Amino acid sequence: MASDEPPETLAGVGEFAVIDRLVANRVQPDAVALGPGDDSAVVLARDGATVVSTDMLVEGSHFRLDWSTPHDVGRKAIAQNAADIEAMGATATAFVVAFGARGDTPVAQAVELADGLWYEAHLLGAGIVGGDLVTAPQWVISVTALGDLGGREAIRLDGARVGDTVAVIGHLGWSAAGYALWLNEVQSFESLRRRHLVPEPPYGQGRIAADAGATSMTDVSDGLMADIGHIARASGVGVDLSWDALSADLDPLTEAGTAVAVDPRTWLLGGGEDHALVATFGAEPPTGWRAIGRVLDGPARVLIDGEQWHGDSGWQSF
Repeated sequence: MASDEPPETLAGVGEFAVIDRLVANRVQPDAVALGPGDDSAVVLARDGATVVSTDMLVEGSHFRLDWSTPHDVGRKAIAQNAADIEAMGATATAFVVAFGARGDTPVAQAVELADGLWYEAHLLGAGIVGGDLVTAPQWVISVTALGDLGGREAIRLDGARVGDTVAVIGHLGWSAAGYALWLNEVQSFESLRRRHLVPEPPYGQGRIAADAGATSMTDVSDGLMADIGHIARASGVGVDLSWDALSADLDPLTEAGTAVAVDPRTWLLGGGEDHALVATFGAEPPTGWRAIGRVLDGPARVLIDGEQWHGDSGWQSF
């Protein structure tokens, strides 16, 4: 039987009491020497080098609470930040999370968000080591991710060389397709709809790519064309992708594209938030990676079968 008592809210319980609930009984990994509770956390790095990245999710722009549960939002916040660490050839070890919300937000929702954050962090063997809780007109989640290179050199954007193979691992266009399905209230294609809410980066593959000699790497957060374009510009090279090589990525999107009258190629090339990894290799890509193109001599540009793509090339924040 439902209780007649109104739900506890963030304002009603108070900042520090809520934080105590959010961090209680959480288990930190070995890389965390000191977790939440002090002025700062202490995170270990075996070779003294730490990879750091930060990203922000804003309600109404990056997620909708009428589509996503707070648990989904927590998972997404960690996943998109962990993918940036993977793209450097590192392993995520710890996250710092700041959460802004209205004072009348139920405490139960904040706890569910924290559960989602921790669920995704545990998939990586990482911990959440601190953060902040503030009042805001809508939900805002800001995450800083820390990663360990394990003695490797970071894989940067500017290392692609002429003759390298361009390869990808993870799904392409699924989040964009899922967004279109949600927006058009299409109830089928559950895998695509779900992937928009919670991305699935190929965890561990950043390290595998680094060990296989990746010369450059990034995650597909803004769209395949946009993110490969970052590599092309930083490296001063051209990239030529192959429609034939991308056909297996296009096939799962075709029927959904018909359902919402969208050319699925726009999702494949311009859709972000899948957080697949794309890298260049001087030798054969690792097992599981799909070769989709090659690196050309400059100028910096991205082509498809030797021609320019005139469709959507990816997300821009402004």
